[in-house]
Amino acid sequence: MRTLLQVLSEDQRSQVHERTLSVLARTGLRFDSAKARAILSDAGAEVDRGTCVVRFPRSLVEESLRSAPRDFTLGARRPGCDLRMNSGDCTLLIDGQAVFALDRETGERRTGTFDDWLEATRLTDALDEFGIYWDMIERSDCGNTAADLVTHWRHLFRNFSKHIQDGFSSPWQAPWFLEVLQVVFGDKETIRRQHPWSFLACPQSPLIIDEKSTDAYLELLGWDIPLAVMPMPLMGVSGPGSLISTTVLGNCEMLAMLCLLQAGAAGTPFIFAPAQSMMNPRSGGYDAGAIEGGLLAAAAVEMARHYGLPVEASGMTTEHSVPGIQSAYESSTIGLLATLAWPDILVGCGLMGGSMVLSLDQLLIDVEIFRMCRRAHQGIAVDDGKWLEDVIHRVGPGGHFLTEISTVKALRDGEMYISQLGWQDGFEAWEAAGKPTVLEEAHEKVGQILATHQGLPLDEDVEKELDRIQKRAQAEA
Repeated sequence: MRTLLQVLSEDQRSQVHERTLSVLARTGLRFDSAKARAILSDAGAEVDRGTCVVRFPRSLVEESLRSAPRDFTLGARRPGCDLRMNSGDCTLLIDGQAVFALDRETGERRTGTFDDWLEATRLTDALDEFGIYWDMIERSDCGNTAADLVTHWRHLFRNFSKHIQDGFSSPWQAPWFLEVLQVVFGDKETIRRQHPWSFLACPQSPLIIDEKSTDAYLELLGWDIPLAVMPMPLMGVSGPGSLISTTVLGNCEMLAMLCLLQAGAAGTPFIFAPAQSMMNPRSGGYDAGAIEGGLLAAAAVEMARHYGLPVEASGMTTEHSVPGIQSAYESSTIGLLATLAWPDILVGCGLMGGSMVLSLDQLLIDVEIFRMCRRAHQGIAVDDGKWLEDVIHRVGPGGHFLTEISTVKALRDGEMYISQLGWQDGFEAWEAAGKPTVLEEAHEKVGQILATHQGLPLDEDVEKELDRIQKRAQAEA
């Protein structure tokens, strides 16, 4: 049976929901978007025009929960890489928005560049464990004109062929985005059916929904583009001073955005994606290595499952800024808690130093951690073919099971996980091999993957059409 993890009982999940409803009805959230306030007012929410605070009646929240789809697919350009939500699978998603990168040649920390973005994008495209893209690093060489955006999207589709999750910050960008999306994937109905792109929105904790990114997404209503909502309350700073109250706050921000989405376009796919986290008591900042982060991630998964919604959880994070012992134990312990809760999507690989530093070597180590966590989630199989009493009887006292067919089968079908990274051959052999380290092995494997991986190219007619759009954007700029 699957390994079970529970941090909230059924009664506690119900309490989180009821207390969330109380905060939504009594306190409400400030919506800085006038368009969002109008949509919610028409749907039956109470809007205070002076403060821009929106309060939600229970009936509106519960109707929104009913109208959100439980099962849908996140499409991909590459055949066979579509992701079915709520299907029992879990895929990795690289962490996002680092400012710095560890140089692959020198190991020194420096400001991120286009080449760092390109290598990380190609690496995650090559690794089967990653099913979704995020913009993992801010680049000093990237502007924000229409031409810059079209160029970025063009590079993205050339180098990543699975599902893409990203956002943009202003409504004027939406027409350019939709035009590019149609060139790559087809007409509006094809996009509505395949969901090749999901939009990421992050409320401003506590209890604020910003104007620009909200209005940007509202320009996409009617296209059935899934919305992933990621509140990030920091317990003790932008979240209250307990794990359960921080969970309630994130849940409030989540359900408020769900109400907006379903009021604007009922039936649009929604992904429950809170990234609740801990304050570092030494600095007052974000503590990416806090074990409580894993507990908060598990609680978020359990609340999503309470509602029956697809879920994106955060885990495998670390506070340390370079690969090593601390980054390994923080990433693995937090990652294990988040993985055992078993979300549809797990975010966090590849970034360090509180998600500020990109390391491709750490990314590959995190993938290995995920593989081990995934095996832990699979648990102990107890079907009829696993008990092997006849084998025990045949081998008897003093025998061995090395040559038994059942042992070979266990190796082949995943009963025994075979690590793909690290040393497993004893001290003497390790010493004779020159005392290789996991970091050295990861670094070498990253180089091999980047040297050999061939992405899925865009069709020639798609490239020509994108070139036309890019030239028009440059001319308008």
